[in-house]
Order: sequence, then C-alpha cells, then structure tokens
Amino acid sequence: MIRRASADDISGYVVNLQHFSTHDGPGIRTTVFLKGCSLRCKWCCNPETIAPKPELAFNLKLCIGVKECGRCLDVCPEQALHGLDSDGKVRVNWDLCTNCGKCVDVCPSKSLYHFGSAMTVTEVLAEVEQDSGFYGESGGGITLSGGECLMQPEFAAALLKEARSRGLHTAIETAGNVPWKFVAMVLPYVDTMLHDYKLTDPDAHRHWTGTDNRRILENFRRAYVEFSDIEFIARIPLVPGVNDDAAHIDTVLDAILPYANVSALELLPYHRFGDSKYGFLGRVYALEDFSPPPAELLFQLRDYIHDRFSQRQKNWDHHRESRAE
Repeated sequence: MIRRASADDISGYVVNLQHFSTHDGPGIRTTVFLKGCSLRCKWCCNPETIAPKPELAFNLKLCIGVKECGRCLDVCPEQALHGLDSDGKVRVNWDLCTNCGKCVDVCPSKSLYHFGSAMTVTEVLAEVEQDSGFYGESGGGITLSGGECLMQPEFAAALLKEARSRGLHTAIETAGNVPWKFVAMVLPYVDTMLHDYKLTDPDAHRHWTGTDNRRILENFRRAYVEFSDIEFIARIPLVPGVNDDAAHIDTVLDAILPYANVSALELLPYHRFGDSKYGFLGRVYALEDFSPPPAELLFQLRDYIHDRFSQRQKNWDHHRESRAE
C-alpha cells in the first residue's frame, strides 16, 4: 500500500513569513514568501526570492573583522572570502561562492547568512496560525507570495490545502509565468488570486522582465474561465515611464472587465524599499534613477479604474433589467 504524504513530509524553500500584512489579499494576513521566480523584473523589490534555493547574503556593517574573527575564511572550500586591508573586514567573491553555507555556520555576528530555508507544511502553518485570532474578524488568512509561489506547485498546493482544512482563507500572489499544469495544481485550494499585469506589449514585457507575456496572458484568461468560483484581483506594479500610461491601463481593463470574477484592478506604486538587499547579494540595482509615481497620477488612474468598473456594473444591471421586462 502506498502511504500518502503528510504535512510533515512535504517541504519547500521559504524566505520569510510576514505577519499582519494588509495589502496581500482581504483582511489581515500572514504572507509566506517562497523562493524561485521565472521573471527578472528590473524593478524587483524582492531579489532574495529569485533563486530557487537558499543563497548567501552578506551584511558588511555586521562583520567583526578578519583579525577579530576570520572564522569564515578558514572554512570556505572555494576561497570565495577574503579580507580587505582598508577596513579589515571580509569581502565575498560572488563568482566563486557556491552557497554551501559553511561560512554561515561559523559567523558569530550573523553578517553572513542565508536568504531562504527549507520548511515543512506543518512548520509554516504553526507560524501562520499564531495570527489566527486576527483572521476571523478581518476576513484574513494566508497568502503565498514570492518570487513566484507557483514555481513550487507541490508545496504550494499542499500548504494551501492544509490551510483550508484548518478553516483559513487562502490567497496567492502570482505573475503567472509558469506552465499551466502548475496553475491547475494550486488553484483548487485558492480563494483569492492576486495577479500582475506588468506590461501588455510582448516586446516591452521581454525588455523589462526577461520574457514575453504570451503564456502569462493565456494562463490568466484560462484561469478566469476554468476557476470561475475564485475571486481574482488584477494588479499593475506601476513604474513611471514603463507602464504608467493610459493605453496600458485601458488594455488591462479591456482584458479583465468581461469576467465577473475579476473584482478589482489595483495599482502598486513603484518603491525603492528593496534596494539594500541587492548589495547583500552582491548585485547592482538596475533602476537607480527611477522614482515613485506622483500622488496626483495615482489618484487620476484610480479614479479612472473606478469609473470603468462602475460602468461595468451599470451595464450588467441594465442588461438584467432588460431581460426581466
């Protein structure tokens, strides 16, 4: 007889659990950030979630120094660590590092650490349910994010299925750039899907994210139809000079308004909160010269979106009245 895997058997790579989230679905939520992403958005604010497995990070400010410590240099098998004469602190040769983690184990100041660790379904939900008292009154629950949470479909499905069995509302945040079979594996256990329309032009999408959007748009359209009982919330990460034009907004609205289960289009204004994490990973942030969108533009676009959704409701109400006559 084949033994069915329990929640203790199924594990995935998790970067962080964020408590008391209010922008990742309805109510107060606990957001679980998973490792792995199939896009390379130039404005990404979570670069630590892109790689599929745990990776080394280094915070120079916390380093004690080679003379005072130096333990990491002794254990690195690739000689990827060295001291710098100017300040006596450690530096990482990122080209040589293999993320083995031996330096992390011996670093007393935690200047060397890993982004991401393996967790079981049971371990994740033990943390999530610490906030269960806030879910009931607010209509909140658990949200899987990333990275791209659908890059770990077996883990995501098992986690959401178990969460539902415990009475939790479930949501995911996705960019949709995965095989359809991954989507179909997870959505049966999802109450709300938040999904990004980053750009609608395929060439522009490839320039800014590393791939075109054909598979993404088809996945979203198919999800609306085949999972009609799910609430879908479309979102645009609004980046000035990239996708903040009226034509893009209109194209997204034209794509989603025909579907009654798409309840909203939210704008997520570009921000710089993730800049420091690029340095911790030895990378350079691509959009150094970009600024958040002006408040006036956000007000205008949100008013326009509200008017389009209101017009949709009026059209449906008029259609129902006409049929009743």
